[in-house]
Amino acid sequence: MTVSSTLVTEAIAEMAVTVNGAERRVPVAFTVADLLASLELDPRTVVIERNGTILRDRASLAMIQLAADDTIEIVHFVGGG
Repeated sequence: MTVSSTLVTEAIAEMAVTVNGAERRVPVAFTVADLLASLELDPRTVVIERNGTILRDRASLAMIQLAADDTIEIVHFVGGG
């Protein structure tokens, strides 16, 4: 009797969100904090708007899960002198 093993690759489910006007695929269960980290952005230096609502509480960004078809706008603070 021959035993054959099948390699099962776990697929990561993805969803589409719009970030600053461009579609981006992110894993399901991605949070706003995850998105910022993937974009290498410091939450202290940006303002985030999700579906028309400004997210004022930076401490909650890790708890706010993105949903399919969310529209995210990110504005960077730029210093100068």
